[in-house]
Amino acid sequence: MNAMPDARLAQALRWIEDQAPRLGELGWALAPETLRPASSDASFRRYFRIDGAYQGQPDHLILMDAPPEKENIQPFVAIDKLLLAAGLHVPTIWHQDLEQGFLLCADLGNTTYAQALSGLGHAPHACANLYRDACQALIRLQTFSLAPENQTAVAALAPYDQGRLMQEMRLFDEWYLGRHRTIALGPTEREQLFAIYDLIAARCLSQPVVIVHRDYHSRNLMVTGKNNPGVLDFQDAVIGPITYDLVSLLRDAYVEWTEETQIDWAIGYWEHARQAGLPVAKDFADFWRDFEWMGLQRHLKVLGIFARLHYRDGKDNYLKDLPLVMRYAMGVARRYQGLGPLAKLLERCA
Repeated sequence: MNAMPDARLAQALRWIEDQAPRLGELGWALAPETLRPASSDASFRRYFRIDGAYQGQPDHLILMDAPPEKENIQPFVAIDKLLLAAGLHVPTIWHQDLEQGFLLCADLGNTTYAQALSGLGHAPHACANLYRDACQALIRLQTFSLAPENQTAVAALAPYDQGRLMQEMRLFDEWYLGRHRTIALGPTEREQLFAIYDLIAARCLSQPVVIVHRDYHSRNLMVTGKNNPGVLDFQDAVIGPITYDLVSLLRDAYVEWTEETQIDWAIGYWEHARQAGLPVAKDFADFWRDFEWMGLQRHLKVLGIFARLHYRDGKDNYLKDLPLVMRYAMGVARRYQGLGPLAKLLERCA
């Protein structure tokens, strides 16, 4: 492991060494000196890979480092358990320390969907099986969330309600318009924009609700040999509109597909969802409209979040993804009645 002047890393190493007897009882023997970066994300969490052996066979684990003053890992632990029960391929948690903010989890591998898609040249025919697997896993999760016997566990999740939807869209005018584009809205423009927020939220809240991962996209899905895909970064799951995760998947902020491909894969999801008894719209045109309005809410939020990650958190690598998100938002704003003022505002930013 490279030398790093990192107090949290030193704390993590001490913790791993202290847990050796307990991990041994579980069949694990770890080599702390092999600890090395695995990945990071848009939060304050970091991930490290550590080599070792499980029941005498070479294996490795992932250490999640979540500083407790900045990140609460209790939701990750609780939702991991819920998604395991739903049959999703999420990491088994071998050991946890909520007070210090450390988890030792099963390693779902090195290959994200984003990496696999790049390796396949982003050719729709070559990538179709990955999206089929992701849609099937999504349907499995949504079916689980509606089963009567699961309602007590599902009810523990927060609702994706009016307040949350509006709070997210406000990131667009605060961070993207106000900070990134330095556009000051006049009273009439602000009133029009807020009225559109209300309209978008109402359309989204009219949809049936299921468990929503909230970031079900190519950087959080792992290619796995069994029960593909592996699913990560689910700690913000809520109960919300049924189209949300499909939008995250097909209108990914990091991977662009033609609208023809999006529709083709959305039809595949919709057909299987209906067969599974999920409460999607009976007519695909109505389902697609729900999908587009939900996507608009998400993409306004993402424009704001990516700007905030740059200006507040110093993570400027997200700025390169703004143009794609803007194209998504612009396309929907131009297509539907009542969104004209938003379309004009977005055009000012293009």
